[in-house]
Amino acid sequence: MRKKEKVNEILRLLDEYYPTQDKCYLDYQTDWQLMIATILSAQCTDDRVNMVTPGLFRKYASLEDFAGASLSELERDIHSTGFYRHKAKNIIGACQMLLIEYGGKMPHDIDELTRLPGVGRKTANVIRSHVFNLPSIVVDTHVKRISNKLGLTANQDPEKIEYDLMKLLPQEHWIRYNTQIIAHGRKICKARRPDCGACFLAEECESNEKG
Repeated sequence: MRKKEKVNEILRLLDEYYPTQDKCYLDYQTDWQLMIATILSAQCTDDRVNMVTPGLFRKYASLEDFAGASLSELERDIHSTGFYRHKAKNIIGACQMLLIEYGGKMPHDIDELTRLPGVGRKTANVIRSHVFNLPSIVVDTHVKRISNKLGLTANQDPEKIEYDLMKLLPQEHWIRYNTQIIAHGRKICKARRPDCGACFLAEECESNEKG
């Protein structure tokens, strides 16, 4: 019972301190743009991705443009996001697969999404959440780190963390849990210097309890 009460209190406080509406921290206009932006966000900040994508989406204005892009040129275009060779190859491959196998339409099934090059469960769940509004838990670095601190999971593997959180959190909170935890990780529970004194989740945080 204590675990359930703890989870309810954490969610209540997150709703109190952060907006309850779902928010995506990546800028996009189409489903395929969100897919590409999320691929770019791997090992890169959302702010950096949002600096790169306006020019990128002007240059490559359609799914077909990305599918037919020059690999070396796309690598240069996304160089500042890091791991650009791997990302460029996956972006082109994912766009080609979307056109050839799905007629240019983004699938919503997670097994179908994760068939696309460069699309793991995190990217798939971002798409499911923000494009299709399907209950999904996105495990990024903030969710992984803070969920462990709160004692909601003891796992380090993102997929295992996802399943742990699916068991604990009510479905109606799955999507916004990610956006609220991102906000908390940016404002208070920063990776290098968490401000435990200002944290409204301090009483529920096992890391804080351990000093």
